[in-house]
Amino acid sequence: MSKTLVAVFSASGVTKRVGEEIARVSGGDFYEIVPKEKYTSADLNYMNKTSRSSVEMNDPSSRPEIAGSVENMDSYDTVIIGFPIWWGVAPRIVETFLESYDFSGKTIIPFCTSGGSGVGRSDTALHKNVSGDVKWAKGVQINRPDEAAIKIMLENAQ
Repeated sequence: MSKTLVAVFSASGVTKRVGEEIARVSGGDFYEIVPKEKYTSADLNYMNKTSRSSVEMNDPSSRPEIAGSVENMDSYDTVIIGFPIWWGVAPRIVETFLESYDFSGKTIIPFCTSGGSGVGRSDTALHKNVSGDVKWAKGVQINRPDEAAIKIMLENAQ
C-alpha cells in the first residue's frame, strides 16, 4: 500500500494551511519543515539586502538548519514537498531538506505558494538536490486549501 508524506516549509502559514489540506485529501502524513532558528519578520524583509532571507537566497551554498527530522522516511513512496516562492525559487531550507534524505524509488511532487510568480524554475531547480532514481511530478502552484485543485495535482502526478 502506498504511503504519502506531505512536507512543507511555511514562513507565513499559507503554505502550511495548503499542505495540511493536501495531507487530508491525499490521506498522507503531514510534516512541517521548521528552521532551527525561526525566521522573524525582519529576517523575511526581501527589500533589505542584509536580511537573513536575502543573504541565504543570494548564497547558493546556504543550507539553513532544520529542527527535527522525518521519522521512517523509508516508509514513504510519495513525498509532496511544499514551499513559498522566494526570489523565483524554493527557499534554501527546502534544499537542506531534500539533501537530508535518500529519495531513491520515491515520487516527489512539488507545490508552491506565491503572491506574485508561479512555480517557474523552482520545479526543476530542486532536481539537483536529489540523487538516485526518483520520479518527479510537474510542480504546481496552489495558493489556498482548494480541494479540487489538490485532486487535480494528485491525479496528474500519477
